[in-house]
Amino acid sequence: MRSLHFPKVYREKMIFLILQLLFLTSCVSGTFVVNVAQTSHQAEENQNITLEWTFSSRTDTNFRSISIYCEMFTDGRPYVLFHLYKGDELPESQDPQFAGRVQWDKDVLTEGRLTLHVSRLRTSDSGFYVCAIRTPDGSNSSICWLDVTAAAQPESWRNNWINVRLTLLYFFAVVFVSFVSFSYYCFCNFFNSSFVSICVCFLVPIFVSSFCTALFLRHRHDT
Repeated sequence: MRSLHFPKVYREKMIFLILQLLFLTSCVSGTFVVNVAQTSHQAEENQNITLEWTFSSRTDTNFRSISIYCEMFTDGRPYVLFHLYKGDELPESQDPQFAGRVQWDKDVLTEGRLTLHVSRLRTSDSGFYVCAIRTPDGSNSSICWLDVTAAAQPESWRNNWINVRLTLLYFFAVVFVSFVSFSYYCFCNFFNSSFVSICVCFLVPIFVSSFCTALFLRHRHDT
């Protein structure tokens, strides 16, 4: 997994490069504002996340008058996240990395809200996310950061099988020791013992081994 902890100077240069590359930044209006709802996000792989931007909007804003271009920047390379041109989504512009994983809320767009839902996150999704928005009132952009970490790996099947074998080995060792000890005792007293005593000689090792195994399993669970 590649490291994405960029030095501050490098981040500033990257942000400057992003703003230069976006095609919508050529006609930025001082009265048109684009804000990001959250500047930094933290998530684990395979989780879902929502990225949201807000922008200046009027009640009479036409859906067909809005164009949006969103990219993810990592390792100095851009990946197209979402592209909307005059109300029409252009999925062919989207990078294959995000294919089928990005959904957006069309109903709130004319209210000045861009909401992108990214599903099944990957560690490679870590990076800067920039969305540039153009309306008849002007254009502008805003940036946020997403850090996706690897999910905690469950205990492997191999480790589970080793635990099972250790438990069985411990169980049979206790059974063997108990059986040998009580068998020796029973053998010495067999001819003078009652039927109940003989049964006890065979049952006690089973109970002892079961009890010791239960203690062993509880100790392993606690540790």
